[in-house]
Amino acid sequence: MTPLSTGDPESIGGYTLLGRLGAGGMGVVYLGVSASGRQVAVKLVHGSYAEEEEFRTRFRQEIAAARRVSGAFTAPVVDADPDADRPWMATLYVPGLNLAEVVKRDGPLSQRELRALGLGLTEALRDIHRAGLVHRDLKPANVLMTEDGPRVIDFGISRAADNQSLTVTGRVIGTPPFMSPEQLASPRDVTSASDVFSLGSLIVFAAVGTGPFDADSPYMTGYQVLHEAPDLEGVPEALLHIVERCLDKDPAARPELTDLHRMLQALPESDATAPMKAREAREARESAGPRPRPRPRPAPWGAATTSVGTGAGKGRRARMLITGLVAALAVMGLSIGAGVFLTGQDTSTASDATDTTTVPAASLPDGWRPWRTALRDDVKGVPLDYQTLGCVADGSTLFCGGTGFTVARIDPASGRTLWRSGTRPQGVRPIGVRDGLVYVYEDPDDTTRRVVALDAGTGQRRWQRDIDKAADPVLYDGGLLTLSPDSSSFIAYGRSGKELWRAASLDEYCAPAALGGVPYALCSAGTEPGQTPVDLMKVEPGSLTEAAVLPRKAEALGAVGGQPLFLSPQTAKDVYESGYERPYNALLRVVPETGQVKRIPLARPLTGAAALVDGVVYFVRANGSVTAVSANSGKQLWQKATDMESLSAPVVSATYKRVYFSNRFGRLLALDSRTGAEVWRTSALNDPGDKAQGTPPRVLLVKDAIVATAGDTAFSRSPDGPN
Repeated sequence: MTPLSTGDPESIGGYTLLGRLGAGGMGVVYLGVSASGRQVAVKLVHGSYAEEEEFRTRFRQEIAAARRVSGAFTAPVVDADPDADRPWMATLYVPGLNLAEVVKRDGPLSQRELRALGLGLTEALRDIHRAGLVHRDLKPANVLMTEDGPRVIDFGISRAADNQSLTVTGRVIGTPPFMSPEQLASPRDVTSASDVFSLGSLIVFAAVGTGPFDADSPYMTGYQVLHEAPDLEGVPEALLHIVERCLDKDPAARPELTDLHRMLQALPESDATAPMKAREAREARESAGPRPRPRPRPAPWGAATTSVGTGAGKGRRARMLITGLVAALAVMGLSIGAGVFLTGQDTSTASDATDTTTVPAASLPDGWRPWRTALRDDVKGVPLDYQTLGCVADGSTLFCGGTGFTVARIDPASGRTLWRSGTRPQGVRPIGVRDGLVYVYEDPDDTTRRVVALDAGTGQRRWQRDIDKAADPVLYDGGLLTLSPDSSSFIAYGRSGKELWRAASLDEYCAPAALGGVPYALCSAGTEPGQTPVDLMKVEPGSLTEAAVLPRKAEALGAVGGQPLFLSPQTAKDVYESGYERPYNALLRVVPETGQVKRIPLARPLTGAAALVDGVVYFVRANGSVTAVSANSGKQLWQKATDMESLSAPVVSATYKRVYFSNRFGRLLALDSRTGAEVWRTSALNDPGDKAQGTPPRVLLVKDAIVATAGDTAFSRSPDGPN
């Protein structure tokens, strides 16, 4: 502990501060004491974070979750104030050296001590994960070595800090030698398996005195974590298999904590061989020269490799290696010069997004001005909330779902509510609007679900039909396709509500789909979608005809040139369903006339939510990365690493040649649709409401005006960007 310095507060939240315990990228940690004499570690957030509402929202959620963590091997949260001018959190103070200090002073741990350390940390992570947290910064400095076992500290904060830009601000969340590959590649998408990887690295450090990926620079450390096998020289034989499993590049292949605890418990409690002390081990390594690295495993996430050659081949490999290193630097938050990667073109940045082409004047709704409106209405009773808020548009008309009502017509020029209808369900985007009718849901009770057609001008009910409780209806070129309440038949309705035709469904899970305006059914023999191969069935009056059979987990995107387009998963294993993104390695294009499925390989596997717009497939990851791929060739057109998390599906303006996104905090982002370069962005909305965090954001165009939703708040901005 060091004395308080000039500028340090004397007290925080009623706790008198005695001195500084440490400082890091997110804030300062003080030793405090309560009026009753209880000692606490008070973590005070840096002012730069305190000014960002997105950070505060995350920090508030993490405090709530961290309060639920209680275990023998953690330091519990005892007090916090996320709404203070500078947010703070207090945990029980645990005196003692951390693991890094112990290894530096006494050398590597014995096998008995390693067993006890591993068991304690496994139990600590179990308690943390049960509370819905991922630690994300498990490292020697965050493990306190006490008389009654290790204590994990600083949990529940790193995820909040991950909300910030890593590639732009230069802030590193996590410690590269102890970070997982997925944490480096996509820090906002990690699961509890990331902590298992970090635990493996930490055990290696405790056993040897150095980490499994230590290198001369953080650049190479990050690259080795992503692509190289760990250096396990010196790890006791009994621990090798356990550590190797923890350090698997594939998160799904790592052991569960229960299995890990069982394996550690099976280790002998006595020391078969004593490890070398740190100085002896270091001298032995230095006398032996550089340690050879084990043979690399196959590079994950489609990392490019090729044999060394001469001429063009040699240059190509050099570019690939540079690309790999640049990627490692970017995800580690270190400054690099490229933000956009163009296939076969020179790299451009946001400042390069200048276009000498004359842009036509914006076509906006008459009398348009920027607006914001709350999609809320007070109603009594327990709501049925679909939690899929959003709007749909047709020409110059705009319809939105909201809190307290099913649908409202909103004036796209001013944001004024023209009419509202329905209360059950609420929080749902309308099905669609066409030919003067807006189609919405109605759930009068827990057993009945209906589609209701409302007059777009007045909101008056035109007709209603009961439908299946689970399968959503879709608009196709000839009408509305639904599944009957008993799931036995597909039924098509016309504009008047008249039944146009019906076709018997299959004796398996089927759902309506409209691909390129044509009615289809997506069927699977499993008890739920995606568990077996997907049967693409063409739905026609009186019959279902098989159009093609697609691999399970194939995802329908739409149609190109009248041919249905799907994404093909890289693996058929159910290993990415616990929050980890599934990689896709090809587009599948179906020729309906022949049933032929044309496979269009992607240059590398891609992850993220995919959307097909105007012949381009956009892969949007939760961390803000956007990749554009040609739907015809599978060629990557561009990739942009933004610092805006939780982006919406894209909407494209052909007039401005831009791709627009929104995020759940009400930010808007405009990228050049040809290069991916950033054109402009807006700030977050002030207080978008308590539904913003849990509701997917959406964006659409009404003429050229941008309309977006953040929770149950809708707003409209000019295509020219912020003024």
